[in-house]
Amino acid sequence: MARENTSFKGFDFEKSVIDMEDQIQMLKDITRANGVVGISEEIKGLQRRCDELKRDVYQNLTPWQRVQIARHPRRPYALDYIERVFTDFTELHGDRNFADDKAIVGGLAYLNGDPVVVIGHQKGRTVQESMARNFGMPHPEGYRKALRLMRLASRFYMPVITFIDTAGAYPGIGAEERGQATAIAENLKEMALLPVPIICCVIGEGGSGGALAVGVGDRLLMLENAWYSVISPEGCASILYRDSTKAAEAAKALKLTSFDLKNLGIIDEIVEEPLGGAHRNVEAMSVTFKNTLIKNLQQLHGIPADKLLKKRYEKYRCIGHFQAEQKKQMKPPSRRNRVKAK
Repeated sequence: MARENTSFKGFDFEKSVIDMEDQIQMLKDITRANGVVGISEEIKGLQRRCDELKRDVYQNLTPWQRVQIARHPRRPYALDYIERVFTDFTELHGDRNFADDKAIVGGLAYLNGDPVVVIGHQKGRTVQESMARNFGMPHPEGYRKALRLMRLASRFYMPVITFIDTAGAYPGIGAEERGQATAIAENLKEMALLPVPIICCVIGEGGSGGALAVGVGDRLLMLENAWYSVISPEGCASILYRDSTKAAEAAKALKLTSFDLKNLGIIDEIVEEPLGGAHRNVEAMSVTFKNTLIKNLQQLHGIPADKLLKKRYEKYRCIGHFQAEQKKQMKPPSRRNRVKAK
């Protein structure tokens, strides 16, 4: 993995937490370098206050603040989890048609000793890597690569695990010419009919059809501070309010947080993150994530393919509630009105 940019200090809403953490670290450095004694109690007191402040800040986040955390430049990406959660990962490349899209990574791996196929969106850390991976926005060949891997999983009856983290599919002219919409549609159809267990995980951004193209499965998990929506808050604000600066208002209206989607019955489980976000303790986040994946895979293991497909069908048919507006019963006009009409 390329060296990440460490110049980013944090968002405005967490500035007080970062300032206090910097103060504590400075005191620790002074103690270590100069052998200063007598300030350990002061450090402990500051640490207690810092813990309280973090709980106040991070347990009361707005939807827009969660969107910001999902976009944190140090947030773990698909390959970070693959490296820590799985063993013997062998990446496979290309769609056997046009090219290898680096915005989608995938291959064979083992989860707790069981063979699986892993697929995920991948962003970059540096400017160069971000450009190489097209900022995590796949071309149609990326989705065709994912489809090739899913068909491989079906052939050898291996479960599929997908990591969703994209602002959306790439909308460029070349992508449209090569069938972006068709590639997404084919993935939706194939994932609905794939006769193996599928676990989909939203680990960061889940934007529009670009996310949904690897998001149809038996279980849909979502990290606590991820977001999943038909459109980004900025895009929604531009359309509804004619003002992209109203993204915070749009994020609230979209109901895109993990808690909103769990209440709406769209996702199956929220994966808890370390206080402040997954980037604050990647190792602990990976352990939690691994245990969650193992648990869900064990629950799906052994279900016959026909029952698996039936339950998957029912899962998506049950999403959403429709309320028909009751029409007012029209009374026939009186004889007097009918005579007037003539």
